[in-house]
Amino acid sequence: MGMQTGAHIVWDWNGTLFHDNDAIIGATNAAFAELGLAPITLERYRALYCVPVPKFYERLMGRLPTDAEWEVMDATFQRYYSVHRSRCTLADGATELLVRWRSAGRSQSILSMYGHDELVPLVRGLGIETHFIRVDGRMGPSGGSKAEHMVRHLAQLALSGVEPARTVVIGDAADDALAASHAGAGAVLYTGGSHSRASLEGVGVPVVDTLGEAVAVAERLAG
Repeated sequence: MGMQTGAHIVWDWNGTLFHDNDAIIGATNAAFAELGLAPITLERYRALYCVPVPKFYERLMGRLPTDAEWEVMDATFQRYYSVHRSRCTLADGATELLVRWRSAGRSQSILSMYGHDELVPLVRGLGIETHFIRVDGRMGPSGGSKAEHMVRHLAQLALSGVEPARTVVIGDAADDALAASHAGAGAVLYTGGSHSRASLEGVGVPVVDTLGEAVAVAERLAG
């Protein structure tokens, strides 16, 4: 797409562009079952979810998982999710929003904490890869914050002329906004994924109920 000089969106993947709530809850409950823990509902998940993920498990278990428990739970989660993600689809209207943003001459990218080697073929298989100037998934262990990943992502985008001050992160988790702030970008949070509206509204950035609203807010913030 060449050098970029206008507004840029960094899209989160899981729970934002990719509507995978059912697979996430199923994988979480499969991980809990490994330790004999009771399953949770989507509503409880959205009320309590946070990163780093072991802290989320602490909220549910009443204590941090041991290193051995974390390894078992994480491996189970990843295994279950890999099987069941095939039933998931892009969020409603996502493709049209990507096309419209790109057609307006603006750029966009994906930064996800989903594993890079799994993310890239998934994005490609859904037929949307060409809309992005960069697609980055997690490299290294799972479960941590997105902040340092965001700094590296924007550093790479800077080579194409993308400026953090004209960049807005669209995500579904408080950590997306914290990562954006850490990297000097703006943020909009979407209520359709991992967090409830109540848990997002204390973050201090705009909170919206649809991706269409998120893009409209991003356009104003980066304009």
